[in-house]
Amino acid sequence: MTKIITAITFFICSFVTAQTQYEQGMGKALGLWKEGKATEATAVFERIASAEKDNWLPNYYIALISTTEAFNPANKDKITALLAKANAALDIELAKNPNNVELLVVEAMAKTALLASDPMTYGMSLSPKISGIYMKASMLAPENPRVAFERAEFDLGGAKWTGADVKEICSRVEKAVDLFAKFKPETAFSPNWGLDRAKEVLANCGK
Repeated sequence: MTKIITAITFFICSFVTAQTQYEQGMGKALGLWKEGKATEATAVFERIASAEKDNWLPNYYIALISTTEAFNPANKDKITALLAKANAALDIELAKNPNNVELLVVEAMAKTALLASDPMTYGMSLSPKISGIYMKASMLAPENPRVAFERAEFDLGGAKWTGADVKEICSRVEKAVDLFAKFKPETAFSPNWGLDRAKEVLANCGK
């Protein structure tokens, strides 16, 4: 199984007015993550999540950071702990809104990280579950670029194992790149990552 994510880009708006505590905390946490300080960023998001119980974004980023770290080969011995943290955060928010497609994408990514750590053990059991999550997310939000791209990249990984033709999948990656160009995040801190990775995958798709 090919690596799903190698880079995450961030969208952090500048504020012309005084920032709230929430905005300051989110900006600090995202800044720490951008600096490569995943543990410190997660700790800040955990504090924000405990104070902002009606806001799904802090737990979203806890899950996303932990999942991204789980794909890092340097964290091979930490995968179980990282994915436990990711899934705990996801469980909290998906219980409130099981149709939040951004959460569903990270849920699928977390399962993919586990699958990638040991394809022989987890391939048969996790592949259909991951595909099912992406199918649900695609039905809910077909124009969401992360849904379109992450689903296509997962399918590319499967095609490399089976030797299947990737032409149709590459066309979906191309469509995802177009969707990124049209996408507008709801808030300054809403998910807005993935374009750079999608362009990278498209450039090498089918080669």
